[in-house]
Amino acid sequence: MRIIAAVGLLAGLVVSGMTVSQPAHADLLPVPPFKGNDTGGIIAYSMATQTDARQVAVDHCARYGKVVKFLAVQAYEGGYISFSCRWVPYGAADQPIRTLY
Repeated sequence: MRIIAAVGLLAGLVVSGMTVSQPAHADLLPVPPFKGNDTGGIIAYSMATQTDARQVAVDHCARYGKVVKFLAVQAYEGGYISFSCRWVPYGAADQPIRTLY
């Protein structure tokens, strides 16, 4: 019984040592320039320099019947512009305007 436990422990150490020695490749995963859902999203700063990021965010939130609120801007290459989609404030007369492209 002790031999089985010792072999199991040794096998566990070998497997864990193999996985620890492998580097993580999280930087190789593709990241889209725009990603969002009904609560908000992010726009890559590189995309924002090429297109109108405000209009992209407004159109995205209008699909859900909401208005956009910008949260933060990381104004450097590799940074993001983050925004949230909020319900239309009380007292607003109209629904959000959605533009045609």
